[in-house]
Amino acid sequence: MKIGIPRSLYYYYFKDLWKYFFEYLNIELVISPETNKEIMDLGLKYSNDEMCLSMKNYIGHIAYLKDKCTHILIPRIDNYGLNNQTCTNFLSTYDIVNNLFDVKILNYNINLKNGETEFKGFLNVGRELGINKKYIKEAYTYACIRTKKAKKEKVLKNLRNLRSDKRKILLVGHPYNVYDKLIGEPIIDLLKGLNIEIIYCDLFYTKDEYSEYSKGLYWKYSKENISSISKCIDRIDGIIFLSSFPCGPDSLVNELVIRKLNKPYINIIVDDVECYGGIETRIESFVDILKVL
Repeated sequence: MKIGIPRSLYYYYFKDLWKYFFEYLNIELVISPETNKEIMDLGLKYSNDEMCLSMKNYIGHIAYLKDKCTHILIPRIDNYGLNNQTCTNFLSTYDIVNNLFDVKILNYNINLKNGETEFKGFLNVGRELGINKKYIKEAYTYACIRTKKAKKEKVLKNLRNLRSDKRKILLVGHPYNVYDKLIGEPIIDLLKGLNIEIIYCDLFYTKDEYSEYSKGLYWKYSKENISSISKCIDRIDGIIFLSSFPCGPDSLVNELVIRKLNKPYINIIVDDVECYGGIETRIESFVDILKVL
C-alpha cells in the first residue's frame, strides 16, 4: 500500500499531521516532488481555464502521482464551524479529481457544522484501510503531539526573527503559495538576496484569529493570514500580499485590509510562473522605498 500526497494546497497545512499519522501505522507515503515545469504543465493540461493558479498546480501534482501509488489522499474540507468557511477549492477537489482521473481516492470530511471533526475523519481513513480503531486513535494522538511540537519550533523561530536588526517584511499569503517552489520561493529568494528578514504570516500562534483587520471575515484561512498583521505591525517595515490569480477570497480580503493599513505594502498576484521579471522589479523598488522611509 502506498498513499500518494500531492505537494500542494492541503499539504502545506497538514503535512506533519499526515506524515506522523501514517508513519505510526507503518504505511508508506509517496509525496510528489516540489513543483516544477512538468507538474505545472500537467496542471494546465487538465485544468479548466477559470481555476486559480493554485488549483491548477494541485491538479498537476495529482496527475504526476496517479500511476505511482495505490491511493491518493484528498480530504474534503468544508468548514471549521460558523463563519469559519474554507475556500471552495478545499471542498471541491475530491469531485474534480474523481472526474478527471481514474485513481483510488482516500478521503475524509471536515465539516464542524455537521459534527464531522478531524478526529472522526482520521478514524474513517483508518477503517477504510482496515486498521484497528484503538491503533488509529494512538496514531492520531501521536501525530497531533508531534505536529504541535514541530509547529512550536517554527513559530518560535519566526518570533525571534522579529527582533532582527534587518529590515523586516511580513509575507501575507496562503502557505500553498508562499512555500511553493514555483509560486512563492522565487520571491523569498529575492527578498533574502536583498537582505530582508521575512516574517511568515502562518507562523504565529493562531488562538486569536480576529483583529482590527479581520473583523467579520468569513474565510478561516484568510482570517488566520490577516490576523498576523496585528501581531507584528509595530515591528515590521512593510507588508507583501501574495496571492494567485484569480483567487476570489484574496481579491476581496486583501483590498479590504489594504484600505485600513498605515504601513508600506505591495500586492503581488501571480498568474504566470515563467514571467517573474515584472514582479522582481516591483519588489526591488518596494525594498528601495523602505530604505528611505
